[in-house]
Amino acid sequence: MALMPKRVKHRKSQRGRIKGDATRGNHVVFGDFGLQSTQGGWVSAATIEAGRIAAQQYLRTEGRLYIRVFPHKSVTSIPLETRMGKGKGEPDFWAAVVRPGTVLYEIGGVTEEAAKICFARLAHKMPVRVRMIRRRPM
Repeated sequence: MALMPKRVKHRKSQRGRIKGDATRGNHVVFGDFGLQSTQGGWVSAATIEAGRIAAQQYLRTEGRLYIRVFPHKSVTSIPLETRMGKGKGEPDFWAAVVRPGTVLYEIGGVTEEAAKICFARLAHKMPVRVRMIRRRPM
């Protein structure tokens, strides 16, 4: 089931702009390797779930997957072939706003080769360009 907030203050949100790089959530914290976006954009809840399923199917029982983004933004749409002037459409799906540098997923407890293959599978599903990063030594 796709992620979405339990309750929100406002049903419909404005589009907004994605300016600048991510200042928070841009380092590997929980796992050993991370999938970092190099582009800004929206990642829908269905895409996040599809990535989770693809990673779990590859990892099976070894390793642990961490999802570092949550879809807080409601994206609306008007039905096709509707004339202008009937207001804003109904919420269609939920999306996570991703800035360049945001870590989307993390993996721990696997080798670097396994993480590379797993993240390659996830990268095909993502609507933004991504790259693999590793945890920095403290």
